[in-house]
Amino acid sequence: MKYRTGIGFDVHAFADDRKLIIGGIEIPHEKGLAGHSDADVLLHSITDALLGSLALGDLGKHFPDTDQKYKDADSKILLRDSYDLIKEKGYKIGNVDAVISAQKPKLSPYIDEIRKVISKLLDTEIENVSVKATTTEKLGFVGREEGIAAFATVLVVKSE
Repeated sequence: MKYRTGIGFDVHAFADDRKLIIGGIEIPHEKGLAGHSDADVLLHSITDALLGSLALGDLGKHFPDTDQKYKDADSKILLRDSYDLIKEKGYKIGNVDAVISAQKPKLSPYIDEIRKVISKLLDTEIENVSVKATTTEKLGFVGREEGIAAFATVLVVKSE
């Protein structure tokens, strides 16, 4: 098939004594996110969407949290390694569309920088990467400021 799509979702709880990494950049906040790797909820959702687009499994299959090799791993590397699998199958990025759901911190000041990081990691133009931020109007675990969630969809296109 010429076009394939994938969807990804991830969630991480807040944790003390960790940096908050979202979209490959550090965001100033009093808490970070709990996880085996750097817990970059946005890059994890994009990675899952990429892997799903070609039915290659998910983040946990390729980078299990039972493997100490991935302890505190940089999620930019995980995304890049996953994109290498996509390219090996003869596909490239068509576009990425992602949503970060966080009550706090306010993420809109960082969206452009995040888009630049993602576009570079995926060897695509920034116009092919959409990242949006929203709150949950104080509803649910995100609204209670217990953590952050992210959703992503990707389109991959068979390379010519």
